[in-house]
Amino acid sequence: MRIVINLVLAIIVLGLIWVLIGSIREPIAFKAEKERRERAVVNKLMKIRTAQEAYRNIKGVFAPDFDDLSKVLDTDSFMIISVIGDPDDPNFTGEIIYDTTYMSARDSIISMGINVDSLRYVPFGGGAAFDIQADTITYQSTNVPVVEVGVRREVFMGPFADPRFARYDNGYDPKSVIKFGNMGAPNMSGNWE
Repeated sequence: MRIVINLVLAIIVLGLIWVLIGSIREPIAFKAEKERRERAVVNKLMKIRTAQEAYRNIKGVFAPDFDDLSKVLDTDSFMIISVIGDPDDPNFTGEIIYDTTYMSARDSIISMGINVDSLRYVPFGGGAAFDIQADTITYQSTNVPVVEVGVRREVFMGPFADPRFARYDNGYDPKSVIKFGNMGAPNMSGNWE
């Protein structure tokens, strides 16, 4: 009888040790995985922001969807205007010459390490795409292009998309959006910055 009681107590002690190890391991695993996944998403959002700025340099507005963004950056060109002479110098008496050349947007984007065909896909999202919006608004009596690109954390957090993980990080909300841009103001900064 005494051996059975000791055996049962040993099993209970091992079970409690296992629960203790699990309660320590889970927050560490959550934090590491959250940082890894968010870093990948932020890196992709920074590439999308660069691509959107290139698109704006070509078209004057932001791309409303990823198909248009890919098409323009694959087929269009940047216009480069070189000014020979100084138009702002009142003492300049020579002729001011404007020389226009064109440079392929595709070559520029590839040299920056951006693959426009895969920009839309959220890392760890299982094929999910980023939400993208673009428009022109009146801001301080001027028409300005605006853009907003983002994704809810629950899309890329996988098994850690459960609200119960907020107990390990007070600022964690799986329904919150990680994004750059603002549809109400000409602002291209990201909410991670």
